[in-house]
Amino acid sequence: MNWPVFYTVLIGVNKHSTGIGRIWLSVLFIFRIMVLVVAAESVWGDEKTGFTCNTQQPGCNSVCYDQFFPISHIRLWALQLILVATPALLVAMHVAHKHHVEKKIFRIKQLTGEAGEMDIEKVTKRKMHIIGSLWWTYVISIIFRVIFEVAFLYIFYLIYPGFRMIRLVKCDAFPCPNTVDCFVSRPTEKTIFTIFMLAVSGVCVLLNIAEVGYLIIKACVRQCQKKETRSSKSAFYGRKFPQFRPNEINELLSNHEPAFLKNSKMNAVRKSASNKDVCRTA
Repeated sequence: MNWPVFYTVLIGVNKHSTGIGRIWLSVLFIFRIMVLVVAAESVWGDEKTGFTCNTQQPGCNSVCYDQFFPISHIRLWALQLILVATPALLVAMHVAHKHHVEKKIFRIKQLTGEAGEMDIEKVTKRKMHIIGSLWWTYVISIIFRVIFEVAFLYIFYLIYPGFRMIRLVKCDAFPCPNTVDCFVSRPTEKTIFTIFMLAVSGVCVLLNIAEVGYLIIKACVRQCQKKETRSSKSAFYGRKFPQFRPNEINELLSNHEPAFLKNSKMNAVRKSASNKDVCRTA
């Protein structure tokens, strides 16, 4: 697995993430991927050759190893990291789509003379705010992360009860002549690495849940601020234009605010002009 390329793909998402999302990505690469590449692979490098049974029967070692260790820890962790990080690519694709749409808009503005030459570069480099449809994509990607993390924790628990590496296993599978004793190499060291990796996985789950809560609270605060701004505007325009009802003002502010303001100004100009004409005739 080419982990540097994997990191390069995900680092683009980090620019548009929240503070908690950046912490999650740092934990993912420092405490999971680096530990997996630097230390864990060397610890499990002799898992097949170091698994010995007290028999010379051909094939007995391989059959017993497959029975008690159906999948390697390293491959299972690699699969877990790939699946956990894949939902972040949804955010990257969504951001790339929004940048593409904005580039088209800026090119149209350049043709009409409304935008300068540097605007397209600013679009490609600026941070996207997590609002609207991007908010939903981001939250859904985090939910999938949590689902994958919890699913793999459950898989580890099913394969290795108690998350501990056993020292001695008894195997009677064919072609073993009878019940034989098989020994695992470095079980204590492997148990420590297993508990560490699963503990970091649990920390990542907590960070993902905290990020979802942060995004929901921030969205609620943003909606409350919009309602307060709308109510203050409706109160202001209600005093300025008493001929409109409050519900009509709210509807105009929410749907056609620019047109409403423009028409109000035009009406005010017309009234002032009519007053001047009345004064002149008088």
